[in-house]
Amino acid sequence: MRSAFHLAFNVRDLDEARAFYGGLLGAAEGRSTETWVDFDFFGHQLSLHLGEPFATADTGKVGAHMVPMPHLGVVLEMPYWQQLAHRLQSADLEFVIPPSVRFEGQPGEQWTMFFRDPSGNPIEVKGVADLDRLFEA
Repeated sequence: MRSAFHLAFNVRDLDEARAFYGGLLGAAEGRSTETWVDFDFFGHQLSLHLGEPFATADTGKVGAHMVPMPHLGVVLEMPYWQQLAHRLQSADLEFVIPPSVRFEGQPGEQWTMFFRDPSGNPIEVKGVADLDRLFEA
């Protein structure tokens, strides 16, 4: 079965969202109106609507860090994760958690980075060597 995830949430400014999701993250823009825009977010559909973003709180514990909950995210294979991490670091993006490794040398080893979009929506991007082993404990 082939499927794609769909998530709709609010942003304060569509032009800022286009620059961030389309320009910085490299997501292809899809349909839009004057009040919303769709993006192909690594094969998944994000629908960004004008409005007040959802409230978040730093209640999720990731290693020694408290991270914003709720948050959206994606898991990429390492070459793509590394390219994105380099692009975000080169753009001097402020990170909640900078690119770093978790569970090093263990099943489920992953790289992660947390950041926020211009409206404050939190995003986590994970990198793994083998997506087929993503759910190993």
